[in-house]
Amino acid sequence: MQGIQSILFDLDGTLIDTAPDFIRIIKVLCEKYNHIVPSDDAIREQVSAGARAMVKLMFGDELANVSDNDPQLLAYRQEFLDSYEADICVESRLFDGLDELLLHLENHGVLWGIVTNKPRYLAEKLLQKLHLDKRCSVLVCPDDVKNTKPDPEPMFLAVERLNETFGVNLTAKNCVYIGDHPRDIEAGKRANMRTIVAGYGYIPPEDTEFYAWGADMVVSSVDELSNYIGDLCP
Repeated sequence: MQGIQSILFDLDGTLIDTAPDFIRIIKVLCEKYNHIVPSDDAIREQVSAGARAMVKLMFGDELANVSDNDPQLLAYRQEFLDSYEADICVESRLFDGLDELLLHLENHGVLWGIVTNKPRYLAEKLLQKLHLDKRCSVLVCPDDVKNTKPDPEPMFLAVERLNETFGVNLTAKNCVYIGDHPRDIEAGKRANMRTIVAGYGYIPPEDTEFYAWGADMVVSSVDELSNYIGDLCP
């Protein structure tokens, strides 16, 4: 890992455990619309796939075969996002052990940041609630680019902004990207970054498909991630 100067994270399911708040909100909406509440595990497995996926999970057969631009789906999605924004950080938190890793990076001058498909207004609010907004060196959201992950554009923008903000001379090769979805690993690889699968988050334990995503490393725990990243600055 010689030459790595920045660690970039996906947000939901990689850096922050946001599932408890999504589970809580989905239960409220299912009660409102008299739908069967999905299991906590089923909800958790859809978090990294985004709001549309969680709404489709909630409404089941009603939305199973509609397009992503279906008006009813978009209306439910907006209600879901509005509910989430209003109460965004009741139980969300950094995954256990990640605060120590972030402190280690900060103490050794390694820039860390976030590249996410979460809308900026939600990502910023969440980071503020968790007091991470001043610590995070760069935040790249879908609002900032024409092409979102799995396109590498957000990854290149993160590098560009780190260089502009901190007066450094990073390239994508100097960065590691950690995520829990195939699009994360694809985006990182296409940008020529080292990539790590966060197997400790929302990936079902029985799912081994992530070994085929082509990442440089798969970690099953935050401790394993910390040990691997710790090679940067022992």
